[in-house]
Amino acid sequence: MTDHPRAAGTPQAPDAAPAPPPPVGTGGTVAPLTRIIRDALDRLRAFDRRRPRVWDAAVTGFWVVAAVLDYTSGGWRTVARDDVTAPEPLVLLMSVCFSLPLLWRRGHPMAVLLVMAPASLVNIWTGAVVQAALLQLIPVFHIVLRSSFRTVGAAAALFVAPVLAIGVRIPSAWGQEVVSYVWGLVFVVLLGIAVRTRREYTEALVERAHRLERERDQQARLAAAAERTRIAREMHDIIGHNLSVITSLADGGAYAARKNPERAGQALEAIGATSRQALSELRRLLGVLRDAGAEAGRAPQPTLDELAPLIERVRRAGLPVHLELEGDPRALSITPGRQLTVYRVVQEALTNTLKHATGPTSATVTLTCSHTHLDARITDTGTGAGPAVDAEDAVPPTQGIMGMRERAALYDGTVEAGPLPNGGGWQIRLRLPLEDTPP
Repeated sequence: MTDHPRAAGTPQAPDAAPAPPPPVGTGGTVAPLTRIIRDALDRLRAFDRRRPRVWDAAVTGFWVVAAVLDYTSGGWRTVARDDVTAPEPLVLLMSVCFSLPLLWRRGHPMAVLLVMAPASLVNIWTGAVVQAALLQLIPVFHIVLRSSFRTVGAAAALFVAPVLAIGVRIPSAWGQEVVSYVWGLVFVVLLGIAVRTRREYTEALVERAHRLERERDQQARLAAAAERTRIAREMHDIIGHNLSVITSLADGGAYAARKNPERAGQALEAIGATSRQALSELRRLLGVLRDAGAEAGRAPQPTLDELAPLIERVRRAGLPVHLELEGDPRALSITPGRQLTVYRVVQEALTNTLKHATGPTSATVTLTCSHTHLDARITDTGTGAGPAVDAEDAVPPTQGIMGMRERAALYDGTVEAGPLPNGGGWQIRLRLPLEDTPP
């Protein structure tokens, strides 16, 4: 088998963005503290993916308990304004209104923020200023993660509006409530943008990795299909030609055995030599397939110098073949792949003549070499080589014809097959451009 003329390396994937190096300790490994934190976060994410409702209930329960404890311990009074007018049951109700809706924070963050907005207005207006009001930043964070910037702006306005209203009514509140709320909002929005950007970047990397993996598998399948095609073509050329020669020799030997035993013996000897040659080539091909290592046995592929022995074998099979050479191929720089293509096309054409031609038949192989092209024309005078068809292809696309055209296409060449103009035989024309031919 031969390599593709346009030798190309393995398809290279686009350069991937370099991954940040992992945190390392003094020994060059991941620091223990970093590894512990990373493992804990991975377990939490895995639990959240498996049971999101349980995780939401746990988070909500934590904040509800914290808000109620802040109310029962009287901690909210330490930050309340001096003119607080909220009764304690109202403070408890506001604490629950700020914490309990968090159960739906991921599915409906904007609705949760809308539910919290009245409690926020009452909280600021009465001067209670319970710390649970800052829990509004949690649905704001989820809105930043999933929604458009317009929705983020609406959520920010909904969060800040009650504070600005009380700031207008009580100017002294600007230094305490308004500034702290605004800074908290800015921090959460920036954090949400950072997390969202990182998440989208990671998803893009994962998708890119999956795409590259799919492309790699597709390239592997295409390479395997191309290799199977090359193997089938080689086996067809090797086995088909030699079996056709053996069949012709056997038919001739059977005829000669009745009239000329000496010629029958010569036919049997030729059959044995051809069979051994076919078996040797087949073993070599199968050996390369079975053993891909460097020790696999390989032999040079046929070149134009092997045309004469090929034609001699066909002559021994009973088909008179005449070789005509126009130009000197040794004076040209013809690559081994092109020489193999010419050899295989001539071999297949003569094999088709042996198998399909009827009546007295002879063949002519004309090889024309120029500085731009290498042409081969194989004609025979037999009949029955194949019917002509009124289409772009002159013959039905059999395995042999397709193999010829595939070989020629590797080097931008063409193969034409069909009957001779006078209807007295068959011809196959191969035209291969040489390497120095301009595109």
